[in-house]
Amino acid sequence: MVALPAGRVMLSDRRTRRRWPVELAPYRICVVPVTQRRYAQVTGEQPCVSRGDRLPVESVSWWDAVRFCNALSRAEGLTPVYRLDDDAEDVAWDTSADGYRLPTEAEWEYACRAGTSGPRYGPLDEIAWYRRNSRERIRDVGGRRPNAWGLHDMLGNVWEWCWDRYDPEVYGDYRVLRGGGWFDEHWSCRVSVRRRSHPTFRTDDVGFRVARSGTG
Repeated sequence: MVALPAGRVMLSDRRTRRRWPVELAPYRICVVPVTQRRYAQVTGEQPCVSRGDRLPVESVSWWDAVRFCNALSRAEGLTPVYRLDDDAEDVAWDTSADGYRLPTEAEWEYACRAGTSGPRYGPLDEIAWYRRNSRERIRDVGGRRPNAWGLHDMLGNVWEWCWDRYDPEVYGDYRVLRGGGWFDEHWSCRVSVRRRSHPTFRTDDVGFRVARSGTG
């Protein structure tokens, strides 16, 4: 994982034409999305359409992702972040816990930008797998050039679940997805692009990466 300093990021939404700043405390985020090998080691499950140890895990829902975070925390002797009520389909974030979690949308964008201000942190063909260069299939993690903070696949390969609800007043429990995927055109693989989906949604170009609060 990479430790990132406290900072500030400006989020935006094209649909509502809204912009809002977010202040961030220090946190850590994984260098690559969770791989199929790691997901299987932790959960004993292999949900993916395409198979390969170093491919990103895909066909996982937001609920699958938060359960993985708790399982990984327990496996490493850390306090799980999420308090899950499966019957009520509810989840609470214990901000005092030291375990693994999904990044917030603001943390994801801050990490992706790595100090840059443009639509991407480098030339798209060098940093991302997307429709033009992926041959329309998912690719091993870490195969494209990282950003300035050493993070791979922040754009392209798989969309990544974030913690946040997209717009609760309009879309209810729909959660945020970021980054674009292997089947997307170039306009979807931009730092600021926001996508939404129901937390039970699964498809072959959606995965996630994990984060932890603090830098210790």
